Amino acid sequence: MATINHFELMKKELNEKQWRHLLASEAMRMGYGGIRQVSEASGACWQTIKRGMEEIEAGALYQPGERVRKEGGGRKKLEAHYPGVEAAVERIADPKGNPESPLRWTSYSMEHIAELTRAEGYLISAMGVYRILKVKGFALKANKKELEGRSNHPDRNAQFEHIFEQMEMMEKIGAPILSVDAKKAELIGDYKNNGREWQPKGSVERVNVHDFGEKDENGQRIKAIPYGVYNVLKKQGFVNVGIDHNTAAFAVKSICQYWEQYGKADYPKISEILLLADGGGSNASNNRLWKVSLQQFANISGLNVHVCHYPPGTSKWNSIEHQLFSFISINWRAKPLIGYEFMLELIRHTTTKTGLTVNAMLDRNPYPTGIKITDEEMDQLNIERDEFHPEWNYTIRPQPK
Repeated sequence: MATINHFELMKKELNEKQWRHLLASEAMRMGYGGIRQVSEASGACWQTIKRGMEEIEAGALYQPGERVRKEGGGRKKLEAHYPGVEAAVERIADPKGNPESPLRWTSYSMEHIAELTRAEGYLISAMGVYRILKVKGFALKANKKELEGRSNHPDRNAQFEHIFEQMEMMEKIGAPILSVDAKKAELIGDYKNNGREWQPKGSVERVNVHDFGEKDENGQRIKAIPYGVYNVLKKQGFVNVGIDHNTAAFAVKSICQYWEQYGKADYPKISEILLLADGGGSNASNNRLWKVSLQQFANISGLNVHVCHYPPGTSKWNSIEHQLFSFISINWRAKPLIGYEFMLELIRHTTTKTGLTVNAMLDRNPYPTGIKITDEEMDQLNIERDEFHPEWNYTIRPQPK
């Protein structure tokens, strides 16, 4: 049977005070020469054993919950050895932002700040700089995409209230509320996709160095344009993946595809539909082709199409962004989109614990750009504009046959 060094075993089980008392009790049991023998067997310093004996004789035994070390013990802070070092580190770090704010940030590396601080006569390491900056409320910060221009429309909040009222009306009558938008175009091929994914050790997905994009036989880059339709109340997503151009005709075609696949069956007796769209892009509020295409959709479906556009600079508040597109991006992170079918499968397998379901299809139809809509065509629209910001809020009804 293997022998066990009980000192080595108990050192892992006891705190510092209990460890001292164990060593001291063994030395006291051995009598003369016990301190030396215990020190050699355990590897502990004789002063530690002596201190434990003094605590036992004084009755200072360990009580559960008490401090192991005296308050104030341990290494002193750098400021105690080098007065002024904290102020020097803070100055060299070149703090940005409001000095009254508890959170500040710096772009210099810890080693760079330590080197400059040492040049001023302070002995400090990169880790010492890190501790000081952490106490001072510093943090490393990356750019965050939130600003969409400098627009701050005076009726921005009023438009959100108007959208909320329209949503309440539609929910009461059981009509669909659809959030629509186009996701950024993606290159198809062995190209880097942002994010990280768990992989076996030593395994790595290798992709092309340059993201120029492969070209088809016509010299066009092979790309995918996902246009999404998200049913806010049903948590149901649909993505139409185009291969040509992100035009208004493509956007409305995506809405038509959703209606053909889901809407007809889910809302057989409903004649109203609400679309929540951004103010720019293929579904822009001032896009004539968008309105003409919606008129065609209204004629085919027989629906009264209510449209509300989000005010300038607020597209990230569109439900589809954080309730559909964000989860799709998470699902295909770090996976090169090597083909259209592979991309569609990743979209279709996007789910959440709250019940999100997504379907996707590939749209190979051409959608040419540069289509001009005349004033006469606009005059023929059966459009009813709201009194409040009619450029943002309007209803397109089917044209009389």
